[in-house]
Amino acid sequence: MTLGHGMRLSVTARIALLSIALAVVSNLVLVGFVWKQTHDAAIGTVRRETIEKSDAMRALYRTGGMDAVREAIGDGRAPGDTSLLLAVFDARSRRVFGYGPARLPVPLTAATFRVADLDGSDATSDVGYALHRIGDDWLIVGRSLDLVQAEQHAIERALAVAILLSLLLGIGAGLVLAQYVGRRLGRIAAVIEAAGEGDLSRRVPVGGGHGDGFDRLAEQLNRMLQKLERVMVELRVVTDSMAHDLRSPLARLRTKTEQAVLIADPAQREAALGGLLVETDLVMRMLTMVIEISRSESVSRDRFTLVEPLELIEEIADLYGPVAEEAGWAFTVTIDAEPPAMPLHRELLSQAITNLIDNALKHAAAGRQLVLRLSGDATQIVIQVEDRGNGIAEQDRAQALKRFGRLDAARTTPGAGLGMALIEAVARLHNGRFELADNAPGLIARIVLPR
Repeated sequence: MTLGHGMRLSVTARIALLSIALAVVSNLVLVGFVWKQTHDAAIGTVRRETIEKSDAMRALYRTGGMDAVREAIGDGRAPGDTSLLLAVFDARSRRVFGYGPARLPVPLTAATFRVADLDGSDATSDVGYALHRIGDDWLIVGRSLDLVQAEQHAIERALAVAILLSLLLGIGAGLVLAQYVGRRLGRIAAVIEAAGEGDLSRRVPVGGGHGDGFDRLAEQLNRMLQKLERVMVELRVVTDSMAHDLRSPLARLRTKTEQAVLIADPAQREAALGGLLVETDLVMRMLTMVIEISRSESVSRDRFTLVEPLELIEEIADLYGPVAEEAGWAFTVTIDAEPPAMPLHRELLSQAITNLIDNALKHAAAGRQLVLRLSGDATQIVIQVEDRGNGIAEQDRAQALKRFGRLDAARTTPGAGLGMALIEAVARLHNGRFELADNAPGLIARIVLPR
């Protein structure tokens, strides 16, 4: 609780009060419903009894006259039953005989059932009664509502106790709920505070299989922190690697520039400037590849379009087939499956596949054989490039997938060591994976995408 413009409650306190308020309101509604139903049922019972008895007395009058009514009234009230109202009144509202007030305080008008305070000697509360004319007189049949009111009071007391108990239970439930919510939010807040201070390694504990909203929030937050931690690690690696890998080409670029300035012979100067262009192109390729990797990792899935994998593979094969054959390669396209169209980022996936082919053409020239294969099943599609070169040893494959990761055998060829990293980033964008396997001899570079 803090003080500001007045008093403000914490989130957990507001949740507790809301829980208590909901418990009280729901119980009040339930209590009101029970009270209303009970009251209506009691009044309905009195109404039915009154109408039935009034109809019976009127029928008796029609068959036996007033004497029969007088005899029935004399026998109609049980000993000690003071709640029954059964009497005959004359046209001046005076009692002729029976059980009731000496004078009827209500107008002499026919009523099937009515509730009123008759205020007679035998009635101390409201009475539900029926009033009908018999001959020149009036027959009244009714029942005092004392018993109904007593029952209502008893029910009201019981309901008041129930409301008190529900209030206490609501307070207890609200405190338990507030403590639970506060504890879960506290764990999440602690992890977020640690992340704000630079510690991205902490994770929010997830409940054991509960799967509630807090668990889903924790899972989403943990995935976000995991991705952010990976990005930060990769950013440090990229920064360090770029600083290291750019130092050599930039140093060579500076040296060759200085030499070109001092060369007087035009032919030699032109050759030196050609070397400058080579070094400049290398630096530009490194920067371009880093930008492409970053762009692939920040692309949203709403940029995906429906693409037929077979059509994409055929387009790439048409582009690289003549190039490979002209260079003396045996280039083969193998289609093991024809998966239907699926949402893909066409440009990035095309670039990843062409990077696979470029790597094979560059580093597997010893085998001179290249296979572009499309396969898959009901759960995934596989796009792979197979060569017959020297391959990559299993213990070196993790290094080959790192950004700026260059194996010793590849250091003599131009490159920045970013092609594999781009392919892996594109696969990860599609919720897939990038794998390297042995082709015995040679290498299989495989992009696996879920259907």
